[in-house]
Amino acid sequence: MLRPMQDPQDREARDRELWAAAEEGAELMSEGEHERAIAELSQVVQDQPDNHYAFFFLGSALLETSEPARALKAFVSALTLAPDYPGALIGTGWALHTLGRYREGIRVGRQLLAKHKEDPDALYLCGLCHYAMGDNAAALDYLTRFVATRPEIEVALEADAVIRVLRGEAEPLEDDQDD
Repeated sequence: MLRPMQDPQDREARDRELWAAAEEGAELMSEGEHERAIAELSQVVQDQPDNHYAFFFLGSALLETSEPARALKAFVSALTLAPDYPGALIGTGWALHTLGRYREGIRVGRQLLAKHKEDPDALYLCGLCHYAMGDNAAALDYLTRFVATRPEIEVALEADAVIRVLRGEAEPLEDDQDD
């Protein structure tokens, strides 16, 4: 691991360099080219093991390809390099959720909420983790707060469907709590 640079201009220049190296992988992710993104970002983290952006996007691509254990490892690597990186923190939470490690996912979500009180991603993560554990009161609280942040319509509709189930206004689908 590199020694932290003291000069803010040096830090900013290095940050731009790290971002530039990870940018192609991020572009591939946004285009839905997850396998190509994994190959690109794997090479970047091999060449630049201090690149928290590359580890973050690698984790995201792995999560998209249903490899949550590998994704978790990549997100944790990003957090080791940049402990306050919100994207890596929420990625860690979603990897934990996907692995069925809901309590740990909640812990991660709460860690982010301690710094950003109404972070939509953390609220949604905590809500779905509580829902998966059967803690309906907490799930309802988090999901209601999440919807109040005015998220994108697709995810708002998903959250609203879970809220309706929690309020007894709708029946859950058979596999709702298996996610």
